[in-house]
Amino acid sequence: MREEIDRRYGRVRQAMARDGLDAVIVSGNEYTGFEGAVTYLSGFMIVHRYAYVLLPLEGDPSIVFPREATYVGEHGTSWIEDQVFVDRPGEWLADRVRGKRVGVYGLDYVMTVRDYTALDGAAELIPWDVGYDHARAVKSELELASVRDSVRINTEGFWVFLEHFAPGKSEREILAPCERYFVEQGCGRLTMDMVLTGPNGGALPEFKIAGDYRIAATDMVLPSLEVAGAGGHWVEVSRAICPGEPNDDTRRMMDAYDEYYAIARDALRAGASAHDVHRAVSKGFVDRGFKLGHVTGHSIGMTMIEFPKIGEGDEAELEANMIFSMHPHAISTDGQSCLYMQDTWLVTEDGGVPLADLPMHIYDGTEVRP
Repeated sequence: MREEIDRRYGRVRQAMARDGLDAVIVSGNEYTGFEGAVTYLSGFMIVHRYAYVLLPLEGDPSIVFPREATYVGEHGTSWIEDQVFVDRPGEWLADRVRGKRVGVYGLDYVMTVRDYTALDGAAELIPWDVGYDHARAVKSELELASVRDSVRINTEGFWVFLEHFAPGKSEREILAPCERYFVEQGCGRLTMDMVLTGPNGGALPEFKIAGDYRIAATDMVLPSLEVAGAGGHWVEVSRAICPGEPNDDTRRMMDAYDEYYAIARDALRAGASAHDVHRAVSKGFVDRGFKLGHVTGHSIGMTMIEFPKIGEGDEAELEANMIFSMHPHAISTDGQSCLYMQDTWLVTEDGGVPLADLPMHIYDGTEVRP
């Protein structure tokens, strides 16, 4: 593990030096999908509240907690020796970085207001979400093993969802066994599972928490399954389910999905730009007149959504061993139908590899594991 830690610190420090930073502050909190930025640099899993890792360009790192979190989480799991518990972490950090140029991961979404207020003016704060994510986007062999384990869990979770799927059941009745399986496999609370449902063979485009709505025989159901296994790497794998007949828009979306899935195998190759991949995989949807809702794809790791994103104008160059979640969110012009299916892809020199290898089609609920 020491080699892996040194690799992570080395990549982040290389990016820091490139961007002229003296230090970086990495923020994490218990909001699902945002805890992993701290885990990546420290080994510590946030159970409650929030934490920061201070990594200087030279010297030893520190991990900083609010004092009220002293007994929340297993602090001995962190490989960082300097563990600090203070009433106001921002004031402690301000004293350490005063007068320096500091990159901050989480400045837009994660850092608490009271800590930002303490830091603002003490140092030159540089928003550094993109820089940090790009530094950790290429996965090591150790990380890829964790990714593959998460994919195994997520894929099996879809089959569990499908096994329990039946018209007349409520959304939560179908999802509950799936969640139970995820916890049994070591995901803990690192799951973010939602559903999209709609009548007459077309799902509505809004994501929602599974509730007491009972699935009708003509409904379309899109389970959005996102988990991280014991290694902490998030993945996304899922397919659409329709016990009846998909409507015409959904069928046309499925045609575009088939095209995307074939094109991605060539497009997601080292050397391609995120922009070019987006243009290639979204063409079938755009040409058919569909709108694209949620982001087409994004790098994924110990934080659920990372940069680079597979989207318009992102010229980041893909490298081998990057991992991307791909899920074109096709929406009909009237907004009454959508298709959203998830896959986790590995970038290689020769093209993209879908790690789940789950057949790409709309399921009807009668299928069994191959």
